[in-house]
Amino acid sequence: MDNLIFSLNATIPVFLVMVIGYVLKNINVLDDSFVKTLNSFNYKVTLPILVFKDISESDFLQVWDTSYVLFCFCSTLFCIIVTWIITAKVSKKKDLVGEFVQASYRSSAAILGIAFIQNIYGTSGMAPLMIIGTVPLYNVAAVIILSLTKPCDNMEKETSLSVFTLKTCVKDIITNPIILGILAGMMVSVLPVSFPTMINRTVHSLASIASPLALLGLGAGFQGKKALAKIKPTLICSFMKLLLWPALFLPIALFMGFNGEKLVAILVMLGSPTTASCYIMAKNLKHEGILTSSVVVATTFLSSLTLTFWLYLLKSMGAI
Repeated sequence: MDNLIFSLNATIPVFLVMVIGYVLKNINVLDDSFVKTLNSFNYKVTLPILVFKDISESDFLQVWDTSYVLFCFCSTLFCIIVTWIITAKVSKKKDLVGEFVQASYRSSAAILGIAFIQNIYGTSGMAPLMIIGTVPLYNVAAVIILSLTKPCDNMEKETSLSVFTLKTCVKDIITNPIILGILAGMMVSVLPVSFPTMINRTVHSLASIASPLALLGLGAGFQGKKALAKIKPTLICSFMKLLLWPALFLPIALFMGFNGEKLVAILVMLGSPTTASCYIMAKNLKHEGILTSSVVVATTFLSSLTLTFWLYLLKSMGAI
């Protein structure tokens, strides 16, 4: 019972904040314009400041773990390649392959990852290391997969992939606000740099609102009706995202000795909901986007149950 209460305390508050965002949106306290601005503000300002604060206040050289970053990278790459190969062979609707693959691996690693770990441990913990190992790969793989599978002729695919989308991908990675926040935090951590009290308090104030605002934005953007579209591939993709990948890689992570904050970050990387940015990228690369939005909605709803289950299991095993 204690393990169950621990798991519920870790997951339910996160989803209750999302529910509040959803309710506020539906009673017109929040509107689409505000939600869009809020999400942009979180992504560009508060979340980068949060990871900057947590890394800069720690001994980054001491917490750096090459094997951990490589595990996050390799497990994500495995999920991408295996899903793409299998889906390309068995799917009858080839125009859905790109959306299916992206939605099956791309987690809400930054927003929900930081929120969960912060809710359990009080800081973003190992989330920055997990983000380093996954977020660049998320973006590169998504651009390549969606470009090669979008509904257009072969010449257009080749041109768009080689000339435009790869440049955009590289630009997105090197200008990613969260990656920049991580890099800035690393520099401050390893260099003899100190800030005045007024700067530190300002940083702490902005960092403290990052997770609540991000979760409110996720909840406010939730669209339940879209989950009814393309229900079969939505359920298959959701099963892979929330159950299959954690069941496959969590035992390997335990075998490699990862526990505590590292294991929670891995769980979020593998089994958290599909990030809403998948839909934006799919639409920008000329995909229909219905399957992606359906998976985002379904995984967001179902993950309140599956993440609680995984946390309960890991807690019962004494791994966290």
